[in-house]
Amino acid sequence: MSTNRILIYDTTLRDGTQGEGISFSVADKLRIAEKLDHFGVDYIEGGWPGSNPRDMAFFHEVKHLKLKHAKIAAFGSTRRAGIRAADDSQLKLLLEAETPVVTIFGKTWLLHVTEVLRTTPEENLAMIEESVRFLREAGREVIYDAEHFFDGYKDNPAYALQTLEAAQRGGAVNLTLCDTNGGTMVDEVKTIVAAVVAKFGPGKIGMHCHNDCGLGVAVSLAGVQAGAVLVQGTANGFGERTGNANLVSIVPNLLLKLGYEAHCRPQLPNLRQLSLFVDELANRNPDTHAPFVGASAFAHKGGVHANAAHKVARSYEHIDPVLVGNRQRVLISDMSGRSSVVMKARELGVELEANSPALKELIDEIKKLEYQGYEYEAADASFQLLIAKALEKHREFFGFEGYRVIVERRGPNEPVISEATVKLRIGDEVRHTVAESDGPVGALDKALRLALEPVFPQLKEILLRDYKVRILESQQGAGARVRVLVETANGDDELFGTVGAGENIIEASWQALKDALEFKLLRDEQRKAKG
Repeated sequence: MSTNRILIYDTTLRDGTQGEGISFSVADKLRIAEKLDHFGVDYIEGGWPGSNPRDMAFFHEVKHLKLKHAKIAAFGSTRRAGIRAADDSQLKLLLEAETPVVTIFGKTWLLHVTEVLRTTPEENLAMIEESVRFLREAGREVIYDAEHFFDGYKDNPAYALQTLEAAQRGGAVNLTLCDTNGGTMVDEVKTIVAAVVAKFGPGKIGMHCHNDCGLGVAVSLAGVQAGAVLVQGTANGFGERTGNANLVSIVPNLLLKLGYEAHCRPQLPNLRQLSLFVDELANRNPDTHAPFVGASAFAHKGGVHANAAHKVARSYEHIDPVLVGNRQRVLISDMSGRSSVVMKARELGVELEANSPALKELIDEIKKLEYQGYEYEAADASFQLLIAKALEKHREFFGFEGYRVIVERRGPNEPVISEATVKLRIGDEVRHTVAESDGPVGALDKALRLALEPVFPQLKEILLRDYKVRILESQQGAGARVRVLVETANGDDELFGTVGAGENIIEASWQALKDALEFKLLRDEQRKAKG
């Protein structure tokens, strides 16, 4: 193969699941495999046959998927010391998985050979060669993972190279060098990989790195630059300890920065979608600061930065975010100047005149409210209400008369009950409603909807999706100010955020809930006016 084309090997479904808190069902693993195949990954490591029933079930089911490109790999180890490869139960299970590819690991570091396996260096070499040959003779493509290769090489380079020679004699198609402890520095990796490539020739070497020093991506790229042609990693860097090398960062760096090619290049605009999909199935919140794909990756907060990025995007953006499925965002805060607010409003579909009195009033209001604890970076809906009020395009859909919330527990073994009373004026009518729920915010939300939905039935379409509270002045104890962020889902799957702040958590929640309903009514009215 051309040394400019890199093979992408994903081990999310095996090594990634060793990460703390990461667990996939069989159905999850099948869906991720399909998504990785669609993205253009070359190899998908599905698990270790025999280690658990879930992996065996996956290998049984994955045979029914109609994958277009990716090869499924089963993972395991070399035979045990002192027995024939043909008699090793674990190698037999690898064959029973019926995958076209088998990846096995063996020991490189003499410390592991003598102290962990408790065998001789000669027997370890035989274990590697015979295991690879056994799998090759059964018709499998074999990738050999040289575990702890860099530590082993630094300890005894001659023996480390002998382990690779053993795998090569057995018929391995790729010799992957593993930085299993994740402790090797970038320059060390470059030097060692270059030496290995010089000995074994181009097109033979792969990389498998961990992130224990925060260098998983860097050392993987260094290995490729030194001649490796296969890169292993996981989606979003999942993995034990601090994680594996993150393919979501490795792939765009290879393709967009270093000029390499990979089968997945046409799908690069779907990179962010892939990252979010895997996070969703892992039941994890996406890392908003993740390189390339995070929500903040191309977000600009400072007024000077935002203004420059708007005029010439590459002045503050290292790539066009569209290339990886992301987008430029402008964040609104007390650091914002006129340009930032104008750009943010335009992003939300509202045109503001740069020199208008309304814009100055809006900026002054934002700075005053942020000083009080409000924050609009994740509260676009509340920000749009501020714009509408500044432009005098906001009308009062309902007037506030008052609310009351009671939290009651009627006995030591009884549940806590919250009751909310809301009093609103809609036109000439005063509506007074009462609702109960497990918590005070839920009761307040129900009472508010009971008052409004008979008049504004479209409010039935929206659902409170998330509710976050942050203490802003922790040194104030129970009297600290809090900020409440509410995420609401519209009927068309649109998500919008609203914010409230103050010393009282109920009042802050009320502000955020009220903004969500007001925004829905305002948005529907504006859309209706546009036809």
